[in-house]
Amino acid sequence: MAESVPELSGLGLLTWVYPPGLVDRVVAACGRTEQRRRLLPARVVVYFVLGLALFSPAPYLEVLRHLTDGLRVAGLWGNWRIPAKSSLFRARDRLGSEPLRVLFAATAQPLADEETPGAFWRGLRLTAVDGTCWDAADTAANDQEFGRPGNTRGPDRSAFPQVRMAALVECGTHAVLDAELAGCRTGELTLAACLVRSTGPDMLVMADREFLGVPLWRAFTATGAHLLWRVSANRVLPVQERLPDGSWLSRLYAGTDGKKRDPVRVRVLAYQLSGGGVGTQNTHYRLVTDLLDPERFPAAELAALYRRRWEIESVFDEIKTHQRGPRVVLASKTPDGVRQQIWAHLLVHHALRSLMSRTAAAHGIAPDRLSFTDTLRAARRSVTAAPGIFSP
Repeated sequence: MAESVPELSGLGLLTWVYPPGLVDRVVAACGRTEQRRRLLPARVVVYFVLGLALFSPAPYLEVLRHLTDGLRVAGLWGNWRIPAKSSLFRARDRLGSEPLRVLFAATAQPLADEETPGAFWRGLRLTAVDGTCWDAADTAANDQEFGRPGNTRGPDRSAFPQVRMAALVECGTHAVLDAELAGCRTGELTLAACLVRSTGPDMLVMADREFLGVPLWRAFTATGAHLLWRVSANRVLPVQERLPDGSWLSRLYAGTDGKKRDPVRVRVLAYQLSGGGVGTQNTHYRLVTDLLDPERFPAAELAALYRRRWEIESVFDEIKTHQRGPRVVLASKTPDGVRQQIWAHLLVHHALRSLMSRTAAAHGIAPDRLSFTDTLRAARRSVTAAPGIFSP
């Protein structure tokens, strides 16, 4: 179905999802509007930074030529000229990361509706939370800001500073709905707590065992969101009431609740997955959920549903391997430049997934039936071929 993508992106993917008027409003809200006319006004720099992510890991001038080639062919170039590379560096510094972050926050909305195949279960939008890390350029500024995993000295120290990112993803469309960035010294649970702002009553949020803790659980459920989280093997979950489908009711306590006076009531599901081969071991799983009614929310369905949590791993692979490029290090030498690059990658991924969702809906299929890499190539063609989209 990927051959249907180009017809929907003929005006250029970047300006289709992020129209110039919206970009101008974001730039103004962030105080980046120019006081004088420049060869590289802020709007152009926003699209240029998005272009760097779209054509990653192509160099600056090559990306700029991709973005402006349509102008030249159509005779719309006028007196404008391609600036020097040093001017592009300075323009990125002037813009900063804030406009890209604000643009993402303004546009990163759910893409699925209840007719989208695989996006909802019993009226709940399927989402997942998890974290990943980005390698950043080996500079003193990045090292001080973000840190490195491993030992601070010796051979076990990472070769590059790393940025930790926690994200909330819509499983059915692979759209990133929210993200939070920090240095690698900041834990995933701390970052995940910021994602509560983007959850609500129509969501089922899935997460791995590292996230299970009473404060975070309460923060998410306070928004009305429902949870399905894996439990670590050493967690004690005594049976308070056995339910007809084999699940049971239990209680969670915060680590600070030594006298066990303030429990969280949960439902526990225990099951195992066969290794599938001779001599392989079965994998035992335990999940906890706030969906306590076994008739409305059967344990077997919830257990089968949990595998959808792994969609978020596919999302990270799409962004960091196929879009950014395998083993590519973010090239910015300053922390703000690194953040700018990450937000640009998230914006481009959201644009690609918006296009894929629209294409899938037009053909009545699930968005995961479309090829991400084919869509990426089509989006690059759309930007290169469409005259006027990058007009200064």
